Amino acid sequence: MQPQESSALTAPRLSTTVANDPRPDKDISFRPPVPADAARISALIADCPPLDTNSVYCNLLQCSDFADTCIVAERSGTIVGWISGYRPPAKQDKFFVWQVAVSDSARGEGLGGQMLDALLERPALQGVLSLTTTITEDNAASWALFESFAGRHGATLRRTPRFERDRHFGGAHETEWEARIGPLPTAYRKLSKTRELI
Repeated sequence: MQPQESSALTAPRLSTTVANDPRPDKDISFRPPVPADAARISALIADCPPLDTNSVYCNLLQCSDFADTCIVAERSGTIVGWISGYRPPAKQDKFFVWQVAVSDSARGEGLGGQMLDALLERPALQGVLSLTTTITEDNAASWALFESFAGRHGATLRRTPRFERDRHFGGAHETEWEARIGPLPTAYRKLSKTRELI
């Protein structure tokens, strides 16, 4: 995302300690967010530097208008994980991951990868052929998360600069590199089956 301000159109900064292990934890449940979650999600993001914080209002919009493409991970009533994302209006075959946050209490459990996999199984993401996100060059943990995701799905990860330090951020923020992962085999088959029925 962006330095010290909120906008639904800018790129994400992901936690530096997101795990890669995709094994599910039976104590953790996944669900779409609801507006009542927004304040707790904001607190989780604030506890996951170097994530950029958003206004609670921004998180309210994500928890309502974008709930179908966002996910909450919960353990014993406590939110321990969060991913926000959306399908770009002009590119409905893509899914853009905006932000990934994992609580200290759930790190090292592969929760980031589990949430990504659970999101892709949602009806709201049927027909998505590729996943994109943006990551700064030095965020090794985030690169590892998405490289692991690509490997599990037999997909290719390609990277190109998207939001540049001087051109887009006025020198105040490091360049955000776009990671493009695809094709996604499971979604690819879903889209093919849909076309067969038309």
